[in-house]
Amino acid sequence: MFQGILADLVHNLKKLPGIGNKSAQRLAMYIISIKKEKALQIADSIKTAVENYSNCSICNMLTENDPCDFCSDKSRSNKLLCIVENTQDIYLIEEIQEYKGKYYVLGNLLSPLDGIGPEQINFPRLINFIRSEDIEEIILALNPSAEGESTMNFLGSQLSKYVNKITRLSTGLPFGGDIEYTSSLTLRNAFKRRYSVKD
Repeated sequence: MFQGILADLVHNLKKLPGIGNKSAQRLAMYIISIKKEKALQIADSIKTAVENYSNCSICNMLTENDPCDFCSDKSRSNKLLCIVENTQDIYLIEEIQEYKGKYYVLGNLLSPLDGIGPEQINFPRLINFIRSEDIEEIILALNPSAEGESTMNFLGSQLSKYVNKITRLSTGLPFGGDIEYTSSLTLRNAFKRRYSVKD
């Protein structure tokens, strides 16, 4: 349907999560229909964010500052470590105001069929991080999907050499669900009712 520059714009918009062909077409038409100043302002915001965000050298979350605000915050407990898949999960957990420890971002979940192994989830770096801290509890706040379960099983078996208490969020999060689409109340309850990975 679309050709040339517009087709290229649609193709690139489809790379965004949750954006199919129809949505990409609507967005592309919207972008070229609004005033050029507004469209270029959107483009500048994307460019600025991409150029200024990078991974924290300590916890691996995407941040403007290195180390990130969470790693720099002296009021947060060094004895608690919450392991999440991505940066967005950190902000969702922060919204419930239930957790005051540190974080570590894996970046991926284990998926051997997709070529995602321990190296791709930054596991060696995680081990070094844990060895350098006096952590009493690790909380695995990962999506309860097939990949999430296999990642939690792997981390539980490997990290038990370094930390006695390893917990996961309550199964108030449905299997196959996604933390991103979970209500704050469900996530808060899951945090309160977390249980040991070894059980």
